[in-house]
Amino acid sequence: MERLKERILAEGAVRAGGVLKVDSFLNHQIDIGLCCEIGREFYRLFGGEGITKILTIEASGIGIACLAAQYFGVPVLFAKKGRSLNVDGELYVSQVYSFTHQTTSEVYVSRKFLHRQDRVLILDDFLANGKALTALFDLVRQAGAEAVGAGIVIEKGFQGGGDRLRAEGRRIESLAIIDEMAPGSIRFR
Repeated sequence: MERLKERILAEGAVRAGGVLKVDSFLNHQIDIGLCCEIGREFYRLFGGEGITKILTIEASGIGIACLAAQYFGVPVLFAKKGRSLNVDGELYVSQVYSFTHQTTSEVYVSRKFLHRQDRVLILDDFLANGKALTALFDLVRQAGAEAVGAGIVIEKGFQGGGDRLRAEGRRIESLAIIDEMAPGSIRFR
């Protein structure tokens, strides 16, 4: 997606430790027009797959998943991080290491919302080392549902998560893959 790449180049800020800050349009303040285009592109890529549910992880993936879901006409389910008092019933649970936060968290979804007959599209804003995506695929596996694939807005290809998941046979469609980045310089695949 050329418009996405243009925005990354114009507004993205590379920080120490391999962090790309795109909070002006994607994961803090959201450019609704751009994210609707992103949703349409995910629909173009996965629209013929019989998707019954879109799965993401809180928090940054939720907006993207919701805007994409309008094209698929399906509900969005998001994996929650950590337990709260309003969680009840049986859960699917997995562990995820966050590159951005440098922490390991338990993520979960309620068993009442993810079922064996579901054909699940996983969507997220970033793919770095692939740990969050691996946890989401694991939640789908626990439910006995089918993970059709994953749509990623920005993949940091130099961190290898996408390559590893593709080598495992997963369908990963990233709208922008960054192979190299440094302050003032971003090179796309």
